[in-house]
Amino acid sequence: MKTKIQKSKYTLLLILVISIMSISGCKKFLDINANPNNPDTAEPSLLLPTVEAAIGQIVGNSFQVYGGMWSQYWTQSPNSSQYKTIDQYNLANTAFDRPWLTLYRNALINCNLIINSKGSSLEYMKGMAYILKAYSYQLTTDAFGDVPLSQALNPSLYGSPKYDSQALVYDSIFNYIDKGIALLKVSSTSPGAQDIIFQGDIPSWQAFANTLKLRAYLRIVKADPAKAEAGIKALYATNPTFLAKDAAIKYSSIGGNENPLYNEMLALGKVQNLVASSTAVNAFVRNSDKRLPKFYDLVDGQTALNSIVQGSFAASGVAKVVSIPSTLTGGNAANSSSATAPVKLISASESAFLQAEAVARTYANGTVSNLLTAGVRASFVATGLTTNDADAYFATAPDGQAALNAATTSEALVKVIITQKYYAMCGTQGFEAWSEYRRTGYPDFLITSVGSNIGAGRTPLRLLYSNAESTSNLNFPGNVLIYVPVWWDK
Repeated sequence: MKTKIQKSKYTLLLILVISIMSISGCKKFLDINANPNNPDTAEPSLLLPTVEAAIGQIVGNSFQVYGGMWSQYWTQSPNSSQYKTIDQYNLANTAFDRPWLTLYRNALINCNLIINSKGSSLEYMKGMAYILKAYSYQLTTDAFGDVPLSQALNPSLYGSPKYDSQALVYDSIFNYIDKGIALLKVSSTSPGAQDIIFQGDIPSWQAFANTLKLRAYLRIVKADPAKAEAGIKALYATNPTFLAKDAAIKYSSIGGNENPLYNEMLALGKVQNLVASSTAVNAFVRNSDKRLPKFYDLVDGQTALNSIVQGSFAASGVAKVVSIPSTLTGGNAANSSSATAPVKLISASESAFLQAEAVARTYANGTVSNLLTAGVRASFVATGLTTNDADAYFATAPDGQAALNAATTSEALVKVIITQKYYAMCGTQGFEAWSEYRRTGYPDFLITSVGSNIGAGRTPLRLLYSNAESTSNLNFPGNVLIYVPVWWDK
């Protein structure tokens, strides 16, 4: 009986949070005083799930679509048109108004309200807010480049916040994580079910913070190698715990509380815009990977999985019956099981791959093969397969043990790790896979979309700034072309 009551409260909470987000989504950037859903007197316990749901909305929908297509897990369906401009790399600034607003108003401003709130026994919640602030800023800067930070989140003082460099943003990310970890060590009251990621479990939050810090330091490994190495070594000196389970938000099939990507497809009348890209599918086939039918669903009487070349949706003779993202990813418009697909902020498999890379770069002690195997196993188990399936795959796949045995340098090891991370993130962590591709150049089998209109040899390396910023922020730095790399992309 207790479990049923908790589940009901959790479901009602998410419906309330998502409703608040939809109401507030179209108001002027950072106009917090005009937004009744962001009052200065709001209860931190109500703001925390709003922050988490906002992040889930971005990671699980808009950034998932861009990342999923530019990582070439998915491509535009030849039978519809919603995302064809993404495959063509032909973007408009207006497409990013909602993600920008959601990140700043619903996530970052509300993080600050929690952090600045008064009252006893709020240390745990403030610690979580600092970690979520770090996570949100990494999402924002990894997507757009330089972003408002030092003058942001305080509209009464700065109506037009200046843009800070990515290097400064990353310094702040590490600072926020450290503040969050410190507050998690102070005895306080757990937010319980108000925390829709870990339900108030403090050890899980500590592991999440450490894993996020490791991810952030590895992200800047080429832009500032000395800082990355020193930061990772200092992190390991604390004897940290890392995630051994997904940091994820779970959804239900109750109206308004579905997986964000599936929810959008419902609003579009269940139109199936996303289909399987041959880039990823062919790589899975080459490795005889049993996860392939877990990541894609067959449709319209198919007996075998079918994919199309990235961006070929308008090509003459292209197949019209193409396999689609699976219910596991939330990407099957016709199957309500997609509604309950979780949104993964950091997965257990990613955590293992991050640790493997830290060891491969000699920044930490450990065994690359053991950590790499742990990452592959975690991915297989997450799809419903077994660790034995994972071991059999890795032993025979060309990109598995054979590639690991042939890796005689640190860079070669990193290639094996990131390639396996790419497979593990299929359909569930598209934005992160795209970010890792930008950072490392792996996997090395991605192609230029045949629908590209930005010139030969160019691929998307960032998102465009919000149109709302260009019209309302006097310190707007000007547009940057999508094929210009961000700071850490060297």
